[in-house]
Amino acid sequence: MAVLTEEQVILQDQAKSWVNDASSVTHFRAMRDAGHANGYAPDTWQAVCELGWAGILIPEEYGGSGMDFRTFGVVLEETGRGLTASPLLASGLVGASAILLGGTDAQKKQYLPSIADGSVIATLAVDESSQHDPSMIALAANAVGDGYELSGTKFFVVEGAAADVLVVAARTSGDAADVDGVTLFLVDTAANGVTRTPLSTVDSRGYADITFERVAVGADAVLGTVDNGRGLLEAVLDRGRAGLAAEMLGTGTEAFDRTLEYLKTRVQFDQVIGSFQSLGHRQATHFMNMEFARSCVEAALTAIDQDGEDVAQLCSLAKSQMGEFLHAMTNDMIQMHGGIGMTDEFDAGFFLKRARATEALFGNRAFHKKRYIGFSGI
Repeated sequence: MAVLTEEQVILQDQAKSWVNDASSVTHFRAMRDAGHANGYAPDTWQAVCELGWAGILIPEEYGGSGMDFRTFGVVLEETGRGLTASPLLASGLVGASAILLGGTDAQKKQYLPSIADGSVIATLAVDESSQHDPSMIALAANAVGDGYELSGTKFFVVEGAAADVLVVAARTSGDAADVDGVTLFLVDTAANGVTRTPLSTVDSRGYADITFERVAVGADAVLGTVDNGRGLLEAVLDRGRAGLAAEMLGTGTEAFDRTLEYLKTRVQFDQVIGSFQSLGHRQATHFMNMEFARSCVEAALTAIDQDGEDVAQLCSLAKSQMGEFLHAMTNDMIQMHGGIGMTDEFDAGFFLKRARATEALFGNRAFHKKRYIGFSGI
């Protein structure tokens, strides 16, 4: 485990305290039962923004605090523990990263202050099928006059139900599988021709499919450069993968801690069940896998901060290993809790459901294992 700076420790303590007091799994249950259309409680998002977390990555000149990804990861780990539902990852990390990496000065001045204070929610719209495959971009962006018209559909857009601004990966030339010809656009969800279809998902979050029907945007909506957006898209995705892995780490750690506590207190056959060798060995294996996954997540976030040459490789390693641990840990959380673990009244199911959603988001284990092997030249 990497040593945290004094500033990171303070932020970690702040996040831990807030999650315990105001955004625990109990609060998530209340949000789910209330049926909030956007997949999060407005007062939760307001509190996150008041704490300044939506502006962690955004420079001070645009209203943020100008911190790094490793610091953001500390916060995401704690919110992952509480299963906190908010647009923090989608907007404060992914959306902000897209504009920071590819935006013009005018775009940064227009969007970053509003992302930092939470008044605007930005997210990435990339996938065009039921599986994550950013190598296939077919949504058309046809040049019309001084601008473009976008037509097509993006599926499973994170926070798509609430987003105000979309970073849309579109094709300005070539065929769907071509490396060149991809361009990123900033699109207002209130624009004519944008239609959202909210999705009902097991983790009760605000995903949506979004259809574009001849949506008109100006040339000033281009993020980065025309036809050369593939590298920018991958850089934004990798930042999202690393941040998501940090959140998953928090979810997995909380699942581990809750299961360990149950093993220490549940009595069966006049013994605490943690004394049974088979259960003890399984939990020990989970601990080792958790710590290995933690080191992978920290390495990915640090590589981003240091602009390392191996960012993409480390982000795929982190997402893959975190998915492996979280999948197994949440399965055993249910099993080790026995019959009560299967009930909705008990919290274990929330962890498993969130795990399954985050495993698939921005690429599942199979996707990232294949990608990692490709970078390794094996």
